Amino acid sequence: MTKQQTTGRAIKKVLVANRGEIAVRILRTLREMGLQSVAIYSDADRNALHVQHADEAVHVGPTASRESYLSIEKVLNACKQTGADAVHPGYGFLSENADFARACAGANIVFIGPEPTAMDVMGHKTRAREAMIAAGVPVVPGAHVESVEELTKAAIEVGFPIMLKAAAGGGGKGMRLVETPEDLESAYNRAQSEALNAFGDGRVYLEKAVMQPRHIEIQVLGDTHGNVVHLFERDCSVQRRHQKVVEETPSPSTLATEALVEEMGQVAVRAAQAVNYHSTGTVEFLLAQDGSYYFLEMNTRLQVEHPVTELITGMDLVKQQIRVAQGETLGFEQKDVVRQGHAIECRVYAEDVTQNFMPSPGTITQLCVPEGPGVRNDSGIYGESVVTSAYDPMLSKLCVWAPDRRAACARMARALSEYVVGGVTTNLPFHMALMRHPGFLEGEYDTGFIARNQDSLLTPQEPSKEELISLGVAAAVACATKDRQQAGRSSEQPTGTQISSWRRARALWRH
Repeated sequence: MTKQQTTGRAIKKVLVANRGEIAVRILRTLREMGLQSVAIYSDADRNALHVQHADEAVHVGPTASRESYLSIEKVLNACKQTGADAVHPGYGFLSENADFARACAGANIVFIGPEPTAMDVMGHKTRAREAMIAAGVPVVPGAHVESVEELTKAAIEVGFPIMLKAAAGGGGKGMRLVETPEDLESAYNRAQSEALNAFGDGRVYLEKAVMQPRHIEIQVLGDTHGNVVHLFERDCSVQRRHQKVVEETPSPSTLATEALVEEMGQVAVRAAQAVNYHSTGTVEFLLAQDGSYYFLEMNTRLQVEHPVTELITGMDLVKQQIRVAQGETLGFEQKDVVRQGHAIECRVYAEDVTQNFMPSPGTITQLCVPEGPGVRNDSGIYGESVVTSAYDPMLSKLCVWAPDRRAACARMARALSEYVVGGVTTNLPFHMALMRHPGFLEGEYDTGFIARNQDSLLTPQEPSKEELISLGVAAAVACATKDRQQAGRSSEQPTGTQISSWRRARALWRH
């Protein structure tokens, strides 16, 4: 293990420029490290959980993100107001905004993340492709195009099917699969329009479509002294419309052998070194059915699914980010990084899967979260908190760890059966159906798994006897907790006409 060194300045107070579960998760690490914390909040988040977890909280504007969480000026003013000497951006919002990182530096505030120059390159897909090609990283054949004529010519050269993508964004926005020349013009126009609306940049590029691939990403971690390591892979192939739904590590694919993962890990390290990357980052690849793999993009921030990597390595990635931001060396080498067991994450959303996954805003009336061995729930909600339609409807990230994949799947199914959320519709039944599906249990799925099996995954299934018992207990606890909360707010004595928690619990799981 290498000797730890520090050349930067010690951080004392961190402002978390985010909300929801990721803000709460960061604030917990800050408390463990003995660092002071500052939360920011919009009108809609005045009573949010992340506000309650911070030492201080600053109101930064109206509910609309562009007037609050996306306002660089307001975030920096909050730092000045509270004396925060560092900012952690979480993911989303300003996390991959190079101008924000530069503004922090200009205000003498430590940005807990990579250098703006690395964000500039990796945040723009065509620049990232060029940098990766120069670094010898395999990329999917493709081209940048600025007109339908250029698109047609490039598509013929690359060969159908092709994928159109927004040059300046991600998250599935501006992406279109094109299988025939006749669909090129309409797909190009739609991709441009969506990219412009989502990112303010309508430029697109095309890539050869890799059919039925695995989506494998490699977690990397680097310091400001040139040391970079990888923390193994995550399989993010269970997706809906290019959005990840379930992530796990190690990958269950028979293609993802130990030798291939190590090779991909070293390629990811080379990709990070090519842009002098430090902090946490994720290099994403498409793994083809023939075992070949191609660079997809690099996310220059903490990933939503980082907990599964933490569970198998024992590392706190937020703590590592802060250490790096203070100028510390990693203090370990690649050979020192080991993993144990298997971890799975399910993204729990307030959405109605039977209505095309439409968001389901509202007030949470009952809440009982799973506990027990190997269960971790990164959450941004509590009983009676409001889920607004103004932001992403993610409620929590339910994660489990077990010694092997079979045990992890069983543990996740058990944890899901204990999870009760009342007042809003959630995708918990959808996750339970995934955990029961033979294709998922066998581990040989790909990015089209949900689309191909949507009917069976959306069909309500009767819970097993064991699940009914777990759900009954969880629902009763949720109802009883609500009873106690209400009793605490009232000086009136309970009356004999109240409905018992167990009776209301039965009604809840029937619903």
